[in-house]
Amino acid sequence: MTNWLAEMDGRRVTVEVPASSANLGAGYDCLGVALGLFNRVEVEVRGWSRGEIELTVDGEGVDELSADRTNRCVQGIEAALREVRGEMPEGVGWRIEMRNEIPLARGLGSSAAATVAGLVAGNSLLGEPLTSADLLRLATEIEGHPDNAAAALLGGFTVAAMTDEGIEFLRFDAPRDLRAVLFIPDLRLSTKEMRAALPAKVPLADAVANIGRVAIGVAGLAMGRFDLLRVLTVDRIHEQYRARAYPQLPRLIEAARKAGAIGACLSGAGSTVLAFSDSVRTISRIEGAFGAAAADTDLLGRIAVVSPRNLGAHVVKRPA
Repeated sequence: MTNWLAEMDGRRVTVEVPASSANLGAGYDCLGVALGLFNRVEVEVRGWSRGEIELTVDGEGVDELSADRTNRCVQGIEAALREVRGEMPEGVGWRIEMRNEIPLARGLGSSAAATVAGLVAGNSLLGEPLTSADLLRLATEIEGHPDNAAAALLGGFTVAAMTDEGIEFLRFDAPRDLRAVLFIPDLRLSTKEMRAALPAKVPLADAVANIGRVAIGVAGLAMGRFDLLRVLTVDRIHEQYRARAYPQLPRLIEAARKAGAIGACLSGAGSTVLAFSDSVRTISRIEGAFGAAAADTDLLGRIAVVSPRNLGAHVVKRPA
């Protein structure tokens, strides 16, 4: 057993990570918001386990998540170790206990939450040498894009873009009275399959329309003009194509907007549909509209009302 393993064997850390919604309509692969659903993950170092992984899951993902090194949480932990130490200590294993509120394959960032949880836990075990920028870069290398990872890591509304110089990112606090009304179908949609539904090219007019909406939307977030979510959440480059695989989508979005939502859109690759509101009366109308649209289209699911979460991933219990 290496000196690091001998010292860290048995150490535990607990982290909490929020759900997230990516794209927010027009901001494909670059915008996100953290939401008040959480996964809590406890990680324990097992220096004597010959690399074995013991996984316990309570809540979403029971009997589904892999207890091996394909698990995104494990990938996050070990990416942090490699980044700081240059290699993985030979024979290290993990005991991981998850209490999950974030549903799988519903467009609420369950994969990114697991990756970020692992990175934050690994960083804490190492004494937190990695910055937020480091953690987001590592999460993006695992996830392939930074939108959900940025929101899960930083909280609030986030803007993240992959550039030649690295990942640039910004965040804005969400107002206290803003709520997200979620229709979470039983229907699962694979991110890979929903990406495959997109064309290789889109019409120039649609691309220009989205650029304008993202520009106005991000400026609005920066200025506290959250009413401009009504502009930002209208998309022309991905939702119309994804609706071919998810035909109930346009009806759900239209129902929420007619009920008075500030804005409504597909959450990530779906299947969740998100509607924003800052009024208790409007929230009730949106809930009713979602329920009616789902019944009319024979789509089973549930409705949740959550606040955007300004606190991102964080350590609940430090290594002990």
